[in-house]
Amino acid sequence: MLDANRLRVLVEIAHAGSIAAAAERLSFTPPALSQQLTKLEREAGCLLVERNRTGATLTEAGRVLLEHGERVLGELRDAETAVRAFAGHEPDRLSLGAFASAGKVLLPATLAAFGHEHPQVRLSLSDIEPPGGYGLVASGDLDLLLTHRYPGVPLPRAGGLHRERVLVDPLLAVAPAGHPLADRGLSLADLADEEWICGAPGIHNRVSLETAATAAGVDLTVAYETRDYEVALALIEAGVGVALVPRSILGSARRGGWVSRPLRGTSLAREIYAVHRRRPPEPVSAMVAILREVADRASGADGPHSGGEPGGRGAFHR
Repeated sequence: MLDANRLRVLVEIAHAGSIAAAAERLSFTPPALSQQLTKLEREAGCLLVERNRTGATLTEAGRVLLEHGERVLGELRDAETAVRAFAGHEPDRLSLGAFASAGKVLLPATLAAFGHEHPQVRLSLSDIEPPGGYGLVASGDLDLLLTHRYPGVPLPRAGGLHRERVLVDPLLAVAPAGHPLADRGLSLADLADEEWICGAPGIHNRVSLETAATAAGVDLTVAYETRDYEVALALIEAGVGVALVPRSILGSARRGGWVSRPLRGTSLAREIYAVHRRRPPEPVSAMVAILREVADRASGADGPHSGGEPGGRGAFHR
């Protein structure tokens, strides 16, 4: 039988990206950690990690074992939490991971309200860009993850985690003040000659824009590459380019020299999800409940911004 402590070594190496970084997180020396990894590979009967000068890369077998190892560690942490709760020790920590714009739009009000209701719980926050973070939730290193999906980008496998949609955030066309967009909605075809502001190839909002352009049968030119919506809005205010920006970002931004409208002929939106383990401690459930309320306000209107994935709120995903 595989040793759970050695499974943790593999998980930490995968999350940290190198043996040295994993050793520091586990308070090991790198040689001692390497010895534990070698023993795990002997138990597994195959090579799990390719060592190199720039770090450590999991083999295909290592990636298979990683997925199981993350779940094992998560179950052990859940068991510890359940036993401590039975003994009267309520959880006093909650670790949260979120992408940058969620940190601006959703988290300030959520964390403030949660802190007021649960002053005994110590919070921590990590900046995690999608699609990352699922393994950290599975292993119990994170209690709650806020992540997103843009049109044209598939959701990662949830690996037995619970994934709940908390906000459908429409993507609006944004242009400098005085643009014809101010008077009427425009389609992508109407904006085909504009210089677009968007992320680099492979970034989710770039994939979304390119997917929509392909569906509309138009070619668009991305002249300015940035994944930062505040930078995009600053460029637009200066009269440089147009962009697709989530409505929640516009609602929290300082009103400036730009106009926004839905694109005609499309219903583009990013979806924001909360991800946690199947049996979360009470503080996680309370945090998600507050998050839903804040997301409701951020949406600006009642609508299908909350609920589960296909299968309904509360569905589990394996």
